[in-house]
Amino acid sequence: MKIIDNIIIAAFLLVLFSCDIPVEKSDGKGNKDAGSFEDDVAFLRRFVDIVVLEDSAGGGKIAVSPALQARVMTSSADGDAGTSFGWINKDLFESRDTSAHINAFGGEERFWLGPEGGQFSIFFKKGDEFTLDNWFTPRLIDLDPFDVISSSPDKASFRKTAELQNYSGTLFKIKIDREVSVLSNAVARQELGIDSGSDLKMVAFRTANILNNIGSADWSKETGVLSIWLLGMFNPSPNTTIVIPYNTGSEVALGPVVNDTYFGKVPPERLKIGPVCVYFSGDGKYRSKIGLSPLRAKDILGSYDSGTHTLTIVKYNKPATTDYVNSAWEIQDRPFKGDVINSYNDGPPSPGAKPMGPFYELESSSPAVALKVGESLTHIQTTFHFQGDEKSIDKLATKLLGVSLNQIKNAFPAEIKQEKQ
Repeated sequence: MKIIDNIIIAAFLLVLFSCDIPVEKSDGKGNKDAGSFEDDVAFLRRFVDIVVLEDSAGGGKIAVSPALQARVMTSSADGDAGTSFGWINKDLFESRDTSAHINAFGGEERFWLGPEGGQFSIFFKKGDEFTLDNWFTPRLIDLDPFDVISSSPDKASFRKTAELQNYSGTLFKIKIDREVSVLSNAVARQELGIDSGSDLKMVAFRTANILNNIGSADWSKETGVLSIWLLGMFNPSPNTTIVIPYNTGSEVALGPVVNDTYFGKVPPERLKIGPVCVYFSGDGKYRSKIGLSPLRAKDILGSYDSGTHTLTIVKYNKPATTDYVNSAWEIQDRPFKGDVINSYNDGPPSPGAKPMGPFYELESSSPAVALKVGESLTHIQTTFHFQGDEKSIDKLATKLLGVSLNQIKNAFPAEIKQEKQ
């Protein structure tokens, strides 16, 4: 196992920040077709050191970049030759450019912090209007490397200490501990409660993320708190449908099933509310975002790509609380009534413009907790990919998401899918 070399990190960052023009580049073409895991790891190693972790059988593999906040860049369910599941912004890596706003290098699970908008935002400076021109991703969760604490064939631990200031002027002194591990086939299936005799190829990885208050003052909801935010970026296709189960019940008791107002209301041909789950297009052709509140969200979400016969499942720990940071780009009346689950579909931000990717995202957040000095908050997320025979995948989808593959594939009319291609 190759542990990250600090000299390589320094050289990588030196290259990134030696550019004179901080422009983020992507032609929206070079990242559509997912290659093999081996090919993507070889590409990444041209720019950053990569730690490869694998399960005991060698089929499930993941590639982690300590230089990019210990994010899981990609994974495979079939060793080196398997499909590379994570979206990687190869155009941006090759450009060696950086942007002041965000550097979307990709990766199928990256560590972020919230809230994004509002009076307690860490993406806007105090007094600035909530516009794209004033939106800046903190360097801590964009370009800063994390330190490697330990590593083994199937597990690695990382750490970072930092300071952040929110829109209201509150200073946070924090320590982040992040452990990334590949689960064995048996452990993964036990966690999902599924048949151990399935013939599907699979990979599963878990991240345990701990946010510590190492400052000299307790956090307060009157001045703002932080939350852990995990975002997975995946390769889009016209055949990909995102599936999010929800708690059924009246809007009077539980509120709306889905929040689809982040970037303007999502057209009905791209978002459908079924009896037990929400269907959302993951084609990477229309910029849109949805969210589910803690009253509506369950502890699971996923997607299915009928072209590659890949079922993706994301599970996370969801405690019994309703306080989550609100990331809306405005001064908020209810700053702790945000969503716990989000999904984003990339696309051109305006007619004729180029998309950031394209990609789609599956996201989960931790609760908003007012940590006292020395206290910590933990958020755990596990990502699973299954690939193979549709009959076997259908059983999994029905058990885990509550709907069959036919229901998923028929959520949107065939003529709409054809238009997306």
